[in-house]
Amino acid sequence: MVTIWGRSLMTADPERLLALSYSPVSHRAGVTALFALDDTLAAILRTTREPLVGQMRLTWWHEALSKLDKEGAPAEPVLQALAAEVIPRGVPGARLAEMIDAWEVLLDPDTPDDATLERYATRGVILFAAAGTLLGTAPGDPIAPAGRGWALADLARNVADKDVAASALRLAAGPLAAATATRWSRAGRTLGALAHLARLDLTVPVGDPIARGAPRRVWRILIHRIWGR
Repeated sequence: MVTIWGRSLMTADPERLLALSYSPVSHRAGVTALFALDDTLAAILRTTREPLVGQMRLTWWHEALSKLDKEGAPAEPVLQALAAEVIPRGVPGARLAEMIDAWEVLLDPDTPDDATLERYATRGVILFAAAGTLLGTAPGDPIAPAGRGWALADLARNVADKDVAASALRLAAGPLAAATATRWSRAGRTLGALAHLARLDLTVPVGDPIARGAPRRVWRILIHRIWGR
C-alpha cells in the first residue's frame, strides 16, 4: 500500500486558491466542492494503514456518490455541497464515484508500476472533466492531459516512496507539456493554471520543498489568466 503524506487542501493552498479565483463566481462553489471531494479521498489514503479499512471507507464514498443521482445527500458537508452545486449542473454522481476506482489502486500491497500509476491518474481526468463541465470549457481545452498530469505531479509530492514519486513525475511530463502548450479558453483557465503549476513542480527534485506562492510561480499563472497560455 502506498503511503500518502500530508497535502495542502484546496482551501489552504494559496496557489490553488488563486487558480480557483479564475472561475466565475457562479461556479466557484461547485469547483470548490469537487476539489474538496478529491481532498477527502486523499485523506482516506493518508490516514489509513490497513488496506481493508481503506477499502471499506472508499466503498462507502462510492455508494454515497452514486446515490446522489437518485436521492438527497446525507448529513455530510462535501456530499451536500456536491448535491447542491455539482449534480444539478450535469455532472452525475456515478461519474464522480469512478474517482474511487482510481484511488483504490494505491491500496494494492505491491509497489505501483507505470500501468498502475496511469490508472491512478484517471482520478485527475475525471476531476478536471467534471470541473470543465461546470465551467463550460471549450472543446479545444486539453482537459484530459491536464488532469492526468496534475494528478501524477500531485502524487509525486505527497508519496513517501521516492521511486514511486520519480515514476509519477516522469509520467506527468508528457501530459503536462501537452496541456501547457495550448491556449486555453477563458472558461478553462482555472484548470490551465493548475496544469502550469504542476508543470513547474516537475522542475523541483523529489524531496525538495516547493516554494508555493513564489513570485515566479504566481507570475506564470497570472500571465496564463491574461493570455490563456
